[in-house]
Amino acid sequence: MEQISAEEKQVIEQIYVYASDLIIRQNRPDYEVVHLLKDKGLNESNAQMIVDKIVNQVNDARRSKAKKDILYGALWCVGGIMITVGTYSAASNGGGSYVITWGAILFGGIQLFKGIINY
Repeated sequence: MEQISAEEKQVIEQIYVYASDLIIRQNRPDYEVVHLLKDKGLNESNAQMIVDKIVNQVNDARRSKAKKDILYGALWCVGGIMITVGTYSAASNGGGSYVITWGAILFGGIQLFKGIINY
């Protein structure tokens, strides 16, 4: 098996940085990035492999963030509802005041739906 030199590793890293910039920052379509990589001297299969790898990593990161948004949004929303119901129940039994945690419910609901949409 042939080892990759430090110079070759640096070239590969530069290609990945270039392709990542085109996909993430410039929001270029996959086929265009493949074409631009071919213009830089890569063959089609290597260019497509690089683009596919980057796209998969980006999608995995987005899915992971969406899952966290769903979890934390649900916790905030349900927690806010539980506090509101609990304080209302206590106030209705013995009189007194209760707390409506509309901020937690609203914030959690927005984060929950944002996560669902992005997933």
